[in-house]
Amino acid sequence: MTETLHIIGGGMAGSEAAWQAAEAGVPVVIHEMRPQVGTFAHQTGNLAEMVCSNSFRSDDDEQNAVGLLHWEMRTAGGLIMAMADEHSLPAGGALAVDREAFAEAVTARLRAHPNVTVEAGEISSLPTDGQWIIATGPLTSGALAESIRAETGADALAFFDAIAPIVHTDSIDMSVAWAQSRYDKGETEEERTAYLNCPMTRDQYEAFIDALLAAEKTEFKPGETAQYFDGCLPIEVMAERGRETLRFGPMKPVGLTNAHQPHVKPYAVVQLRRDNALGTLYNIVGFQTKMKYGAQTSVFRMIPGLENAQFARLGGIHRNTFINSPTLLDDRLRLRSRPNLRFAGQITGVEGYVESAAMGLLAGRLAAGDILGRPLAPPPAETAMGALVTHITGGADAKTFQPMNVNFGLFPPIDAKGGRRGRKDRYKAYTDRAKAAFRDWLGQAAQDAA
Repeated sequence: MTETLHIIGGGMAGSEAAWQAAEAGVPVVIHEMRPQVGTFAHQTGNLAEMVCSNSFRSDDDEQNAVGLLHWEMRTAGGLIMAMADEHSLPAGGALAVDREAFAEAVTARLRAHPNVTVEAGEISSLPTDGQWIIATGPLTSGALAESIRAETGADALAFFDAIAPIVHTDSIDMSVAWAQSRYDKGETEEERTAYLNCPMTRDQYEAFIDALLAAEKTEFKPGETAQYFDGCLPIEVMAERGRETLRFGPMKPVGLTNAHQPHVKPYAVVQLRRDNALGTLYNIVGFQTKMKYGAQTSVFRMIPGLENAQFARLGGIHRNTFINSPTLLDDRLRLRSRPNLRFAGQITGVEGYVESAAMGLLAGRLAAGDILGRPLAPPPAETAMGALVTHITGGADAKTFQPMNVNFGLFPPIDAKGGRRGRKDRYKAYTDRAKAAFRDWLGQAAQDAA
């Protein structure tokens, strides 16, 4: 009888790991503490619930590293990407999804799989035997985090992650806002108008920054130090770095033309992205925040077009825990001190939905290979998955290790062959090389399984 693989955590990584192992013929049990034990950010008991953005970012698999990661996951039969594609929303060149429909679909597919069992309840300590994947994500329970610390003999690292507010569409003043994707990106009219834009004059922007800086913020507990991942900075932290920071970040006015006043260039623009298929909800792009709820309502209603905004969810901040993977994990995501335990997802020090799911995909395949007596090598460093796992399990400096999105800087350099390449050609060379290497890796795995 085939040994059972146990997975702690039913988020992006845990769900994908379960799917990959189950598809390989391994019985899987997903241990998910929700809904019995809730978290600050989750609203449901669904697997793969999205708690921050609803975007998987760029879907360009020739010029963008995360788009390449999309391609690799699709090529490997990934559940997360399949359900994202099935429940996608117009978002220009990005892949955004209807978060509720997406999570419901992932949950349904896993619960219907004959090799998958979902058990509700908290696992509060590291198991002592059997094959396990720990994919508890940024909101690992306190008890399990303490158990991990006790086993590794090292302090778990932590930073603070923030989520952005969501607005009811019918409360947005469309006589002020207009629909347009930046630079009109997208192949269809629906994609080219996937975002709503709220323009600001210079005076409105300055008043907004003043209010943002003065607003009441969430206080940290005694002894906690605020350490943020740069890709998910609260807007007030960005504003504290300089009054123009937001105008050159999420509020940049470039690539947009105000449909109501086409000859007037906005000083700054707030963008909102569709959050569900019905188009009844929009999230404010890049507006992660640690402001208290009352302050959020008053400050965000200063945005032109959002004066009467009704919020389906306000923003917030939560603790995000991850381990020092370069010192603790081997290149197959196994805990060096206890190789029967693998880690996957954000707890390993990758950042983002896609990166988390990719590490889950890899952990699921690696664990299934071990259980079935067909050990699998990690993907080559030239691939997006390989570049990520190489970085987190030894490529990064353990002393300064911080969460990382996939990017071409993690890949082995491309040989310019005697001449300099332009960025577009260089990125295409990275993706062409990665696709060939990933196909070879999958082909070798299939051959070994035959």
